[in-house]
Amino acid sequence: MNLFLIGLGGSLGAILRYLINEFFIKFIPTEYPIGILSINVIGCFFIGYYLGNNLMVRDGQYYLFVIGFLGSFTTMSAFTHQTINMLNNNILIASSYIIATIVLTIAATYFGANITR
Repeated sequence: MNLFLIGLGGSLGAILRYLINEFFIKFIPTEYPIGILSINVIGCFFIGYYLGNNLMVRDGQYYLFVIGFLGSFTTMSAFTHQTINMLNNNILIASSYIIATIVLTIAATYFGANITR
């Protein structure tokens, strides 16, 4: 049952990640990957929020939402791919993206975990 929940959540998370990223590409045209950055920050916030509320209770909701949905919604592979592409063109923009991703996703996870208190 847990594998089914992970698969269901994962497919939904991947689809939503794609749709949100495409929205940013279409409506906020920039070379800066704001879509994936936003997705990673939002995903980290919700992982933190879940952890702050449930302290890692491994029930069906955990497998569906944290492992499945958020696991496929946030994406380090897209982050690293975009970073490599930016490094080839502009090291300053690539560096700012690396720093922004690390700082904002850690801050979002911390905020999400502590908002429930």
